[in-house]
Amino acid sequence: MRLNENVLLLGKKVVLVPYTSEHVPRYHEWMKSEELQRLTASEPLTLEQEYSMQQSWREDADKCTFIVLDAEKWQAQPSTTEESCMAGDVNLFLTNVGDPSLGEIEVMIAEPSCRGKGFGTESVLMMMSYETSL
Repeated sequence: MRLNENVLLLGKKVVLVPYTSEHVPRYHEWMKSEELQRLTASEPLTLEQEYSMQQSWREDADKCTFIVLDAEKWQAQPSTTEESCMAGDVNLFLTNVGDPSLGEIEVMIAEPSCRGKGFGTESVLMMMSYETSL
């Protein structure tokens, strides 16, 4: 979704940034996990297919994807890359493009060390707040 291409949402535990090609290699590594494939009902993709998927999601009018970053890591040093702080993703699927208040939110905290810390909860709440501002 182009609407969020220049949006950064800062929470206490997480930072939400638009899903860009910079994030694809790490995302692709996560999605090699059979556990994550099962939990997300996903099929394994090649790296090239993952880049294509990222691009199509960026263009789709009914999908909004943010990468979830660990805020503490992200804020620790100015030179820290987003990829090194990635924890997962959060998605908004609009069920009625004419009414952005209707949709479905999904969250995946893919990085095992980031689970159980409230990252998913905060990401969903931030996405709900963002959705109501559309």
